Amino acid sequence: MTTITIPVTEDLLHGHLDVEHTRRGLLPHRLPAGARRQIPDEQLAMAESQPSGVRLAFRTRATTITLHAVPTKRAYPGVPNIPDGVHDLLVDGLLTAQAGIPGGNLRTVDLATGRFELTEGPSGSARFTGLPERDKTVEIWLPHTETTELIALDTDAPIQPIPTGTRKRWLHHGSSISQGSNAAHPTGTWPALVANSAGLDLTNLGFGGGAMLDPFTARAIRDTAADLISLKLGINLVNSDLMRLRAFTPAVHGFLDTIRDGHPTTPLLVVSPLLCPLHESVPGPLATDFSSGTLRFRATGDPAEVSAGRLTLTVIREELARIVAQRRADGDHHLHHLDGLALYGEPDHDAHPLPDGLHPSPEAHRLIAERFARLALTPGGALAP
Repeated sequence: MTTITIPVTEDLLHGHLDVEHTRRGLLPHRLPAGARRQIPDEQLAMAESQPSGVRLAFRTRATTITLHAVPTKRAYPGVPNIPDGVHDLLVDGLLTAQAGIPGGNLRTVDLATGRFELTEGPSGSARFTGLPERDKTVEIWLPHTETTELIALDTDAPIQPIPTGTRKRWLHHGSSISQGSNAAHPTGTWPALVANSAGLDLTNLGFGGGAMLDPFTARAIRDTAADLISLKLGINLVNSDLMRLRAFTPAVHGFLDTIRDGHPTTPLLVVSPLLCPLHESVPGPLATDFSSGTLRFRATGDPAEVSAGRLTLTVIREELARIVAQRRADGDHHLHHLDGLALYGEPDHDAHPLPDGLHPSPEAHRLIAERFARLALTPGGALAP
């Protein structure tokens, strides 16, 4: 068998906004360089470099494909080891194989202080064999919570990049739930499930801890080609205790105004927070809790201060619904609102509780995807053709 070694180049990548050329390979980013220069914390810098929704895509007759890359894994002192990230290989849209890459860099995060420490490690490989011997579309979805420097592909047949623009482009922004926290593999995140079932070209700007109405994120959305846009806003603002209601309302307006500068008539759906009992009526900030022996979260704010403008999920849902209704009255008839409780509410929490008190289970990701597809993409939905 003849092996062809093909360096990973940007024309093989989909679902990213930028690439960084490193000394070992190519690092996909989900925010452009200008935005990255304005990132104020390591948490968002880490999240945007984790390639949720980013995939390699090409046509080939290859039956064996090996991806060489450098993963950056995470460790939290006092928390059980996080499993290695998973690479999903799809053949003509169907999940066909999965593989991880051992070793790599290690980023140690101190949850108490927020400090990050990076230890460099070796590259590794994910090998996929026994693929059908015919011309086919292959996609390799990268781990959704594991930064990945891409080096090269080894194949037993040539590959041809797939051009962009052949499907409707859906750009989604949200929190760690949108990035895929607690999903078991990269095509198991709720946005990936929606995109693959609906035939959409996904760009996922879900950032763990980073959906903060940052102006640089709004500008990135403004400047990115998209046929459909959705924004799931709220929970990070509560669990970080970042702002009060007085600041929240104009910040949402400004975020939407910036997006509309580049997408004046693109269907734009604002999704309010899913149910999270921790923060329904209790403000942030959020704190970690290891009393049960596993990582869980708890809210530490005072509900009595809601009347003074402290944010809860209930407050944010009411305000987002009001903002969208007000803007539609001003003439933006392509702006829509979806109550997050319709995606995951109290009955769903009873059936599929949040394992850590904050993030949905793999089963709940599937439920959220099914609901979003039905409510937003079927005829009459905000993002429907």
